[in-house]
Amino acid sequence: MTTGRLDPHRRRSLRHGVADVVPGTLSALSVTGGIAVPPSPGSRVTFGRSRLEVDVCVGEEDVRISRVHGLLVRERDRWWLSNTGRSPIRLSDSVLVHRDSEPLPLADGYTPLFLRGTREHVLELLVSDGEAGVTPRRPMHPTAPPKRWRLSPEEHLVLAVLGQRYLGYDSQPLPLSRQQTAAELAERRPHENWTVKRVEHLVSRVRQRLSDAGVHGLRREEVGSRWG
Repeated sequence: MTTGRLDPHRRRSLRHGVADVVPGTLSALSVTGGIAVPPSPGSRVTFGRSRLEVDVCVGEEDVRISRVHGLLVRERDRWWLSNTGRSPIRLSDSVLVHRDSEPLPLADGYTPLFLRGTREHVLELLVSDGEAGVTPRRPMHPTAPPKRWRLSPEEHLVLAVLGQRYLGYDSQPLPLSRQQTAAELAERRPHENWTVKRVEHLVSRVRQRLSDAGVHGLRREEVGSRWG
């Protein structure tokens, strides 16, 4: 497969998938057009405001978007996202990639990027897993239940204390630090020997188990060291 252009008028959204592509192929689409790039080592895709300097133009009329705002590179069997612009790239409410951030690996599947200028611009990304083409519409199918992950009682306790600000619906929640978590557990359950090291071990164990099961955004190399 060779690099190809994507027509935004013929494709409404990459979230519906793409057909007949090599596993690992990266498709990138904005409102002005897009590109599909095979997973060859060293392949690069640039995006930003300057149509003449990038592979995918995003926010062409918005001077708060950098001319070359971001870069995607194929290395070590993954696509890696780097920010080369002045403002952060948002993947979700809790994941921001800054200019000085380490490159972030993309998971297989659909990932929208949000670039904030005078308004928010969207760049859709899709890393093909090779299993399916275009996703069929299934309006009459029963709603699939969310995935549930089993936790031990002590894992459940640690995560509940760690994330209590989220559970309390704070307007701008953040997890407790490992020191705060250990201190609160020690106060609540003084006979159970809660230490910072024990909290770290339990959280790392849950991260690793869920990451091995395919949950993205849990490893430090994926989101940076934001906890503790």
